Amino acid sequence: MENLAKEVAKGLLKIKAVFLRPDEPFTWASGIKSPIYCDNRLVLADLEVRDIVENGLAETVKKYYPDVEVLMGTSTAGIPHAAYVSNILRLPMGYVRGSSKDHGRNNQIEGANPNGKKVVVIEDLISTAGSSLEVVNVLKENGADVLGIVSIFTYNLQKGLDRLAAANVKNYSLSNFEVLAKVASEEGYITAKQEKQILAFQKDPNDPSWQEL
Repeated sequence: MENLAKEVAKGLLKIKAVFLRPDEPFTWASGIKSPIYCDNRLVLADLEVRDIVENGLAETVKKYYPDVEVLMGTSTAGIPHAAYVSNILRLPMGYVRGSSKDHGRNNQIEGANPNGKKVVVIEDLISTAGSSLEVVNVLKENGADVLGIVSIFTYNLQKGLDRLAAANVKNYSLSNFEVLAKVASEEGYITAKQEKQILAFQKDPNDPSWQEL
């Protein structure tokens, strides 16, 4: 998994799915100033990186959740990855909407029926894990036996780790913040000083002092 984590990190950096900008921080919706911004939707546009990611997701599902019966993507970013992986593994697939439709059958879950099935959630990015756990809860309320989550990337923020632990939900990510920071430094995307800043941010995103390092 370590080699895969580095390979995925290199791919995300190459296609600029991950931006590292400690000198000009991004502003998250929460107002937090962040040196990192991740847009894994760009994976879909690069065939080489996409193959690495989709095959990596498939292998991770097989390794950690061999009893899986249905894959469920998170709306919207997890949907295409769930579709690719379901094709590789020859499994039924569906996805969970952010909210129920206000017309037709008022569905919140589309595609495969998860009721009574062993389900794995496919996610693109884990930050504080709130949206991922909402999907897990919707699936459980609809009778699914949710085995866990497989994601492309995790920030490994303590808040997200705590939330997952409290909900007793396991997540396995192809790559993570620490690996990405190390690879970015080794590949010359950032300096050693910027790597130190980025890792300080990860320890406590609410503490802006990382910018002064």
